Amino acid sequence: VLCTGGSRGHTHARKTPPSLDTHSSNTLRICMVSDFFYPNMGGVESHIYQLSQCLIEKGHKVVIATHAYGDRRGIRYLINGLKVYYLPLQVMYNQSTATTCFHSLPLLRCVFVRERITIVHAHSSFSAMAHDALFHAKTMGLNTVFTDHSLFGFADLSSVLTNKLLTVSLCDTNHIVCVSYTSKENTVLRAALDPEIVSVIPNAVDPTDFTPDPCRRDNSKITIVVISRLVYRKGIDLLSGIIPELCEKHPDLCFLIGGEGPKRIILEEVREKYQLHDRVRLLGALDHKDVRDVLVQGHIFLNTSLTEAFCMAIVEGASCGLQVVSTRVGGIPEVLPDELVTLCEPSVRSLCDGLETVIIRIRTGNVASPATIHLKVRTLYTWRNVAERTEKVSFNNMLEIFVGCTLTFKKRLVCFLFFFTIFDVFHAHQG
Repeated sequence: VLCTGGSRGHTHARKTPPSLDTHSSNTLRICMVSDFFYPNMGGVESHIYQLSQCLIEKGHKVVIATHAYGDRRGIRYLINGLKVYYLPLQVMYNQSTATTCFHSLPLLRCVFVRERITIVHAHSSFSAMAHDALFHAKTMGLNTVFTDHSLFGFADLSSVLTNKLLTVSLCDTNHIVCVSYTSKENTVLRAALDPEIVSVIPNAVDPTDFTPDPCRRDNSKITIVVISRLVYRKGIDLLSGIIPELCEKHPDLCFLIGGEGPKRIILEEVREKYQLHDRVRLLGALDHKDVRDVLVQGHIFLNTSLTEAFCMAIVEGASCGLQVVSTRVGGIPEVLPDELVTLCEPSVRSLCDGLETVIIRIRTGNVASPATIHLKVRTLYTWRNVAERTEKVSFNNMLEIFVGCTLTFKKRLVCFLFFFTIFDVFHAHQG
């Protein structure tokens, strides 16, 4: 059971770096905060877990704070002693908690004080808990880092409200991390930030978890693998147009689709309408440990996303030796070299043309072997490299005095309450 009472110490705002109070002056005490963590599955969840494990290996103290998932509440320990606080906070919409600033204060403050946290590292613009944590951390005089994993527009109501919230939330955050240069430009514009306090640190994959296994392929047919959440943003409407067109042209073509979401019904309708039950398999939600077993069954990995800051899925597909075909959106062109990915415009026609080009290369044997592709990918993105770069950002923040925008508690509270109220009303309407 979590204690939510007051502490013996005080939390006066500090203008100088706090004492680390550890055996080594280079040891950081970091709290990762986000609404999105295991058992929920996704890129943010994997990023937080892998980064935390690598920072622990480097000798730092890392804990994670997220909201309760069903009966998973209280404190849990993961591999290497990674401590996770599943806080009893009410989920409002799409696994994001309600944003009031007050209900999370005693719980997050208890975690920060109990664990003697010196840096609060929040993740995802979609996470209300991350914004709450930044607010409470700055009020307590702690150093803060924020990692933005997504791209947003500037015109629709959801983007306008989220961008205004981000402007208030990040105005006195010590450092911001983005996962691609496209994401950096997007975040700097959305939150009116100084580009000097924004770093680009890409995501990564563990290459030992995604190794090729050509023996698992059925070479009597060509299999296209799709693994993503089945939602509009992932381009499932495009996929529903691609499937019947390519299946009609290529009798030996099959689709293997993993993931769950509201757009699944569209794929089921396509499969039913064109009688493709034996050629289109819908696997439903996948555990992370099962993703590699699905990938190695395919020849082509297809990504149809309409927006992506950094697509980890195409790196995982390439690491398993698949030919990658993807939409040319967001930060995706930065992820893989040209010889490892075929980029297309986000349209059915362009994606079909790109897939047919790759299918012809596979039939003629004009493609690199899975082992060759894996060897190229395994050195591109590693979690140890991500951890080293994050460590430098975090430690530099401990040594520097932040001279940006500093709001008083009263002003920050007024701003947050105003935007959080609008944020809650909007998401309640969306739900």
